[in-house]
Amino acid sequence: MIGVSKLYCNVVEPSDVLRYGRSSAKLPSHLLQFSADKKPVVVWNMTQRCNLRCVHCYSRSENIEYGDELTTDEGIDLIDDLAQFGVPVILFSGGEPLIRRDFPELANHAREMGMRVVLSTNGTLITEKMARVLREIDLSYVGVSLDGMRETNDRFRGVNGAFDAALGGIQNCKMEKIKVGLRFTINKKNVSDVPAIFDLLKMENIPRVCFYHLVYAGRGSKLVKEDLSHEESRKTLDLIMKRTRALHESGFPIESLTVDNHCDGIYIYLSLLKEDPERAEEVYELLQMNRGNSSGIGIACVSWDGSVHADQFWRHYSFGNVRERKFSEIWTDTSDPVMAGLKNRKPLIKTHGDRCAKCKWFDICNGNLRVRAEAVHNDIWADDPACYLTKDEIGY
Repeated sequence: MIGVSKLYCNVVEPSDVLRYGRSSAKLPSHLLQFSADKKPVVVWNMTQRCNLRCVHCYSRSENIEYGDELTTDEGIDLIDDLAQFGVPVILFSGGEPLIRRDFPELANHAREMGMRVVLSTNGTLITEKMARVLREIDLSYVGVSLDGMRETNDRFRGVNGAFDAALGGIQNCKMEKIKVGLRFTINKKNVSDVPAIFDLLKMENIPRVCFYHLVYAGRGSKLVKEDLSHEESRKTLDLIMKRTRALHESGFPIESLTVDNHCDGIYIYLSLLKEDPERAEEVYELLQMNRGNSSGIGIACVSWDGSVHADQFWRHYSFGNVRERKFSEIWTDTSDPVMAGLKNRKPLIKTHGDRCAKCKWFDICNGNLRVRAEAVHNDIWADDPACYLTKDEIGY
């Protein structure tokens, strides 16, 4: 996760992070990416069922009963273990998590156990009544997925009316004073909508947006050819940076982030070297604290059936199941070669990759997304094909 507004718009300085000792237990949510202990943020895909059918869905969700989900009691046990392990945030996701009737009970329990609770949703089920329930839970954040404006979004989501229903859910959250933002997965077929998304943010007074780079997993694995070219990726980040700064300068301090491509941070740093060298050095220090991709380290995923993955895109590989062993035991067991490799990946990438092996920014991006490398090269430790830095920029 790269905070465009934090880095490019001078919203966060290194001293802001150091003030909290870089402990995930003490850092406020917006600074967690800079924690030193990297206690994992856990995504719990609590159901595979969904009322939409998105073409890029990493969980291949449909609106059917799957029957293998963790029960409420098993969910309570999972939450207890996560809290005792020191997990700072649990992110309830799906499928569509609001389909589960016990979501409020489980989210309330997580709050009672001291964790920050985030909801990742398509937003279409957030009625006025549900928004009041979410307010009572005291969620830290609600992220609503939109993948373009009305026509584009409904095509991607597979259901007519999804855009209007999601926007209604956002408005209901805002009425209840719940922090809410957009999640947008970028690809060739919706990148032209990015400027309109920024207009929507200001028009609807939405304070946060996360732009996700495409990850080739689930139904998204069929979209490799729909990913942006390297040049398109650079132009899109330029646009995101420009529009984010313009909103800040207009008095609307949007929180803007990109996700799933850590070369974005390096690109921002290189841009600032030309514009503001003093700020660039501060950004470099923040990027060193961030330490790049955190799959298997600072981000984890538990599937609806209890399987534990390196992140939400690694469904083809499980380290174990919380029905058999506690998450805390699974996460710290480095007898699994993939778990051990993700926690110390540089030696492995150095012997398998080409660009990554020679890149001077390795310690900043940590090799980026291994699951994308595997999807294209059939090798976990190969180069991430979505890295758009030039040979000159990476130093060879």
